[in-house]
Amino acid sequence: MASSDPSKRPPRPVPWTPAPESAAMPPSSWAKRTGFRPKFSGETNVSNSDQIKSPPQPKSREADMTPDLEAGRPRLGPSSNGEPTSGRPPAEKEKEKNPPVKKRRDSNGNKNSRENVQPVMAAIAEEGSRRPVRNLEGDAVDVLQRTVVDDDGFVSRHTNMKYELRDTPGLVPIGLYGFQHYLSMLGSLILIPLVIVPAMGGTYEDTANVISTVLFMSGVTTLLHTSLGSRLPLIQGPSFVYLAPALAIINSPEFLGLNGNNFKHIMKELQGAVIIGSAFQAFLGYSGLMTILLRVINPVVVSPTIAAVGLSFYSYGFPRLGACVEIGAMQIVLVVIFSLYLRKVSVLDHRVFLIYAVPLGLAITWGTAFLLTEAGVYNYKGCDANVPPSNIISDHCRKHVSRMKYCRVDTSNALRSSPWFRFPYPLQWGTPVFHWKMALVMCVVSIISSVDSVGSYHASSLLVASRPPTRGVVSRGIGLEGLSSILAGLWGTGTGFTTLTENVHTIAVTKMGSRRAVELGACVLIILSFVGKVGGFIASIPEVMVAALLCFTWAMLTALGLSNLRYSEAGSSRNIIIVGLSLFFSLSIPAYFQQYGISPNTNLSVPSYFQPYIVASHGPIHTKFGGLNYVLNTLLSFHMVIAFLLAVILDNTVPGSRQERGVYVWSEPEAAKREPAVCKDYELPYRVGRVFNGIS
Repeated sequence: MASSDPSKRPPRPVPWTPAPESAAMPPSSWAKRTGFRPKFSGETNVSNSDQIKSPPQPKSREADMTPDLEAGRPRLGPSSNGEPTSGRPPAEKEKEKNPPVKKRRDSNGNKNSRENVQPVMAAIAEEGSRRPVRNLEGDAVDVLQRTVVDDDGFVSRHTNMKYELRDTPGLVPIGLYGFQHYLSMLGSLILIPLVIVPAMGGTYEDTANVISTVLFMSGVTTLLHTSLGSRLPLIQGPSFVYLAPALAIINSPEFLGLNGNNFKHIMKELQGAVIIGSAFQAFLGYSGLMTILLRVINPVVVSPTIAAVGLSFYSYGFPRLGACVEIGAMQIVLVVIFSLYLRKVSVLDHRVFLIYAVPLGLAITWGTAFLLTEAGVYNYKGCDANVPPSNIISDHCRKHVSRMKYCRVDTSNALRSSPWFRFPYPLQWGTPVFHWKMALVMCVVSIISSVDSVGSYHASSLLVASRPPTRGVVSRGIGLEGLSSILAGLWGTGTGFTTLTENVHTIAVTKMGSRRAVELGACVLIILSFVGKVGGFIASIPEVMVAALLCFTWAMLTALGLSNLRYSEAGSSRNIIIVGLSLFFSLSIPAYFQQYGISPNTNLSVPSYFQPYIVASHGPIHTKFGGLNYVLNTLLSFHMVIAFLLAVILDNTVPGSRQERGVYVWSEPEAAKREPAVCKDYELPYRVGRVFNGIS
């Protein structure tokens, strides 16, 4: 054995001999054993206690210079993000100060390497304590470094989180934080109904009823997910992943010439498509096929796919906002000021401007528009804002009809016409209608939705849980999201329900990861859904303000998608090319399909901002099977589908190391069962857990 005294150290390496068996050690994470602190895949929270007892595998000294993500071996040189990582030199310097306490076999089995693990741990821990950590207050990214490993070897409380997954600080704090959590995600919950219901020809009353239904289903499905799904504090709601296919179905050729109540007819078609697509997603999760799909889903795939979802609506955002540019621009400027310039301003120890940027900006803009309306700024002599544009004869009134309709805040009667009490019930719009071509489109979209949720599961678990979930827990969560979307289809929300991508940003900003807070907020949301005036109030938000909020929300969604690259080597030429190709062609290929067969003089049957969703009537694919034409033209016009296909093919065929790709590291079931903290995080409630085999 090598002596800890440098003066007595032999001049040349001595052949390696096995160390005597030591007492059994408690289960611990490899992050504690080695001090490995990466930023690319969240392995800080993953343990692999079997590595200690595994027989040594011969490797060359060069192999020791590269990291092994499964064994957590430290390496020399800069990390993927440019920061130095600890390795052998710090251990050599610290051997005199930290004599070995317990000797183990070197994990790489090199007979010429006889370093002791404990001094390496001590040196890395000391270096990590001296290394300055960037202040994460108010930042939504890179919150993976500040973790604490307790004496039992488990990763304990993240120092930047106020409350973690199983914390229950009391009824009042839980209520306040739960309300804060949902209010910060208000835009993601209510904006989709404000887009699709008017597109279906629905009235303000229809919009209010759909919003109430969305609030009700969001509360119910969130409770189901935190109890029987992944059990992470993730709010469920209508996802923007489903918005593009919903608009494509709404603008299908067979619906353009409908007379009568278009809203109910198209809603029943949407319900049927959502139910079939969600049943496929549930099968994907509960059958175990999702665990196979997880092998090809990595940050380089998730990042461009989710970014493409946000970028795909660029043709809708500002063109709608431009109908009353002074109100819409004011809304965007306020939200940007609150979320960026005032993000570090605290009131009663709360970053109110950062957390409530969207509702604060909406309230101020709405109040300003109300004052301008009451002051008569948008009054024009002889013109009535309530007269349909088709009935206006005066050229003077026709010139100002857009400003009267979109700048005024008194054109909606949704609040006045809404009842005080309304109970959302299943099949409220009628019996769903099923068509295989629309259902097939939704089945493909459900896969994209699952990819989105996988990224959210991984990122949120690094913030609030002791370790990432197992593949079985991820698959279970995807299966429950499928069941939740089936319920959403039966109740008639117009879109499927899934984990909202904005969850990760909200958890990082509010520092609230308590499961109980999210559950209490879900209960409050269910109660509010019974108050019809709440839906009516939200439905009365002027369309220009909705468009401004959508611009900010879609930009955030794009940024959150790209932020997944922090788990990989973002500076790698391999990853840069894959992401760049995926994003570029996700914009260019759909543009080809959307513009095919349309000349400048073509009279479109829909507004220009809905033009990308009428591809089924003029796409380039023409076969003798009309249904196949519809499916292929529609799917290939979706930006997210092209981004996903290119990214998943390139990332899984182009050679690259696990570190370079940032491969997601999920917990192994057997190792997770040995750690009580992991079992408590992800196990199903007692009686249900016995039936479904816990966390595996």
